[in-house]
Amino acid sequence: MYTAHPDRYAEMPYRRTGRSGLKLPALSLGLWHNFGPDRPVETQRAILRRAFDLGVTHFDLANNYGPPPGSAESALGEALRADFAPYRDELVISTKAGYLMWPGPYGEWGSRKYLLSSLDQSLSRMGLDHVDIFYSHRPDPDTPLEETMGALHTAVQQGKALYVGVSNYSPEQTREAARILAGLGTPLLIHQPRYSMLDRRPETSGLLDTLEELEVGSIAYSPLEQGLLTGRYLDGIPEDSRAAGDSPFLNSDAVTEELVGRLRTLNGIAGARGQSLAQLALAWVLRQGRVTSALVGASSPQQLEDSVAAIGNLDFDADELARIDEIVKG
Repeated sequence: MYTAHPDRYAEMPYRRTGRSGLKLPALSLGLWHNFGPDRPVETQRAILRRAFDLGVTHFDLANNYGPPPGSAESALGEALRADFAPYRDELVISTKAGYLMWPGPYGEWGSRKYLLSSLDQSLSRMGLDHVDIFYSHRPDPDTPLEETMGALHTAVQQGKALYVGVSNYSPEQTREAARILAGLGTPLLIHQPRYSMLDRRPETSGLLDTLEELEVGSIAYSPLEQGLLTGRYLDGIPEDSRAAGDSPFLNSDAVTEELVGRLRTLNGIAGARGQSLAQLALAWVLRQGRVTSALVGASSPQQLEDSVAAIGNLDFDADELARIDEIVKG
């Protein structure tokens, strides 16, 4: 029987999400990969247990996470029953809907029918009566935003979600979503954008400025840029890496000699700070408090521990930030 570490809240910083009362850990665990039938169940449960022992109270999912789709939620459901039933009220569990889940015209995007049906399926897989955060995973160009936001509002009204969020929305779409939700009486809690040292779109598009203005939280996914901002690619492409495989999210063409050179220089900065490259990348995303939380994945408890160690040094001086910008931007 799992018993959580008594000092699990001693080190992890918790940040208020927008203008809400909800606080998220600086680092949250994403169950995008590594939680499916192709991974040992005990490894999956060990990662979740270690995360909670380190103060990582937020587990982030989506209906299509796995592979196959749905399996990450099923894996979490098993872990909740086996290990975390006494701790449910100490956890923030989120899920999303927007990408393809079943055939036919009602199996993806942002219609009311799809979103609410998907949420019911997600709750069934996890064995929960509600999630803490329910997201629209991507904007739907063919469905009125009023319908999509109305479905999120209904999820809250039905008691199936406590808060709602959006992911992959532009600044303009986010602003309109927040307006619609405010009119319904369900505030927009959080936005989940892709953001890293190598992907600055939330900065350059004005998204982070928009979220600050709206007092909406943010949680960054892919802060390690699909593994590029770890030590794995400092000597090129490892045979067992994502870039060496058939991943649609990172291919070998992206790992150029120029990029590897930049990664090595960034690794030098990390070393001078007493950090690994991954820790540097996570600390950079969390700098200045503009991002509420950063999502990390893990294939082992040890990998998770390395990521969480980034919280030991989240401060940068102006010279470090300028040097990082110079390296990344060229």
